[in-house]
Amino acid sequence: MAQHSIDLNADLGEGSAHEEAVMASVTSANIACGGHAGSPDTMRESLRLAARFGVAAGAHPGFPDREGFGRRELSFPPAEVTAFVREQIEALKAVAAREGVPLHHVKPHGMLYNMAVKDAVLARAIAQAAADSGLPLYYGLAGDTSVMLQEAAALGLDALGEGFADRGYAPDGSLWPRGQAGALLPAAEAVAQGVRIAREGFTVAVSGERVAVPARTLCLHGDGAEAAGLARELRTALEGAGVRVAAPAGQQP
Repeated sequence: MAQHSIDLNADLGEGSAHEEAVMASVTSANIACGGHAGSPDTMRESLRLAARFGVAAGAHPGFPDREGFGRRELSFPPAEVTAFVREQIEALKAVAAREGVPLHHVKPHGMLYNMAVKDAVLARAIAQAAADSGLPLYYGLAGDTSVMLQEAAALGLDALGEGFADRGYAPDGSLWPRGQAGALLPAAEAVAQGVRIAREGFTVAVSGERVAVPARTLCLHGDGAEAAGLARELRTALEGAGVRVAAPAGQQP
């Protein structure tokens, strides 16, 4: 029987004091690159940590919305979305080139990500910027209803289905909205959900329905005080359950 394998990623470069400890437990890092958060200095520090821990580094572009941390629903014409996503990816690429750190993937952030799950026009605009960047790996919400993966694949990207350890799910496979009960899971539940997704490819929605989550990468959020402990506990639990934790094939630096 084939061994279960999954990538463990975290959203980083967002100013957390716990980034080094989180980086030590994950296998890929999505680095904020100037939209919702991030500066040349934070990008450089995150890239250096990724190189130090052997973590695959990728771009984490979001809405240009620092005040709302990229978590507010905004509207832009598709061409503008492609332009600002491409600009953010290129900003990280420039810093990475100076540091000698390869980049491997793109993962949209926050509300830009959540809206692209169901909005094909927005999803294609984001994926076009990723395709233009020359980075072939693209992380997006796993599941049959996620148009962001379909649009990325249509543009020739290797679209990796992503599951979330620490977020509650809606019955349709989308993430339960932040601010509502059940949106953010306590550590023990997050660890259990992460292992179940990695081993069995499903979880249970906040409302009790079984939800298929065919994930090749598993996310935990890296911006809270509990993030380092959760990353460590989840990595240990995955490996203890017989899951090989590694960056996507061919993507480890």
